[in-house]
Amino acid sequence: MISSAGARALADACTAWAEQNKQTVAMAIIDWGGNLIEFHAMEGAAPNAIETALLKAKSALRWRRPTSETNKMVRTGENLAPTFMNDFPQPGALPIVVSGEVIGAMGVSGADGEKCAQAAIDAVFKGKASASGR
Repeated sequence: MISSAGARALADACTAWAEQNKQTVAMAIIDWGGNLIEFHAMEGAAPNAIETALLKAKSALRWRRPTSETNKMVRTGENLAPTFMNDFPQPGALPIVVSGEVIGAMGVSGADGEKCAQAAIDAVFKGKASASGR
């Protein structure tokens, strides 16, 4: 389970990573049921960036894999289901997996979204979480 404090820590860690790497991002953190727990947009983020981050997070949760992998599946024609299931298979989101269980997902809009999410997951979960639910 991702607590409110845990989700806020993920947003803070992602923001710190983005600032360090001179990037502007927005992020959304959801629980295992797809419910929004936390969101944040850095100053200068696009007006639709939080909604985009949320759509990415929901896709990562549904497919239990980074959205970059889902994007590749769609682009190669391996699986077109994400294109008609109201998913947003664009790179930038990771599922959050602890002890083999998907407990939520983090979507990031802008710049190197998956790198930002991974840095946040690593910082908050200290190596006890992964980004692969398969």
